[in-house]
Amino acid sequence: MLILHWIILDQAKGLTRVGRSGNILGMSLNRLSVVFAATAAVAFAQLPSQKILTVDVAQSIAQEAMASCRASGYKVSVRVVDHANVLKAFVRDDGAARATVQVAAMKANSVMNFGRASGPPANLPPGAPVPAPVIPGTINAMGGVPIKVGDQMIGAVSVSGAPGGDKDAACANAALSKVSDKLR
Repeated sequence: MLILHWIILDQAKGLTRVGRSGNILGMSLNRLSVVFAATAAVAFAQLPSQKILTVDVAQSIAQEAMASCRASGYKVSVRVVDHANVLKAFVRDDGAARATVQVAAMKANSVMNFGRASGPPANLPPGAPVPAPVIPGTINAMGGVPIKVGDQMIGAVSVSGAPGGDKDAACANAALSKVSDKLR
């Protein structure tokens, strides 16, 4: 109670005192509130802007990836996730194997966990066997591709079912090329 009394008196007189603990007790509340307001303004001014993957764009990406694979005669599953790795769109072509659903999910998980296209590690020597994935629910197979706006990753598209991950990745990249005008 004594400290509160000192602060009130000091605000009225405009004086500053040092209490028993060595703290300055008389800083006016006005000065203190200005410091807090300035700190808060700087903190809020520095929040990043986040682009989001809309459901319309996600569905367009999924449909374009499937169309690209169909044009090559491949029956695939396509999964599109947002920045939080939450499903936004999914299509499975007639005749696509059941396993393509899970493999597409693992490819999307790989993209979102590692922040790069799915596939074997970049430093893998030529001819070396592809190692097992280090994180459960991921896979070291090509076919998952980041969806980016500039340098910001807003999601991933993954394709599974073509005869080779390189062909899955080609379908995913073809879809992103088709909708590139929407990814700005």
